Amino acid sequence: MKNQKNEVGIKKNHLLLWCFNNCYFQYMEFLNRITCKNDVMSGKPCIRNMRVTVGMIVSQIGEGHSIEEILDEYPYLEREDILQALRYAAFRVEEREVVFA
Repeated sequence: MKNQKNEVGIKKNHLLLWCFNNCYFQYMEFLNRITCKNDVMSGKPCIRNMRVTVGMIVSQIGEGHSIEEILDEYPYLEREDILQALRYAAFRVEEREVVFA
């Protein structure tokens, strides 16, 4: 498929990429407690550069633990840490790969 221009002269696939990146980065601003660094837990998404991964939090919730129980078990975490971990997991599950030909 050739690049088609819309009414303002922007190629459609460029516009889609811009929209995806813009929405992605706007959403990621709400996940400012989720960090990924190669030297912390091998680059897995973590809570505030600590060795607590998003996967650990999601697993705890999946096993039936409440947010309050997790906070009691990890006293250095805050409620917003857990909420952002859940938001991040939901975002990643809904994420779609867009291939431009």
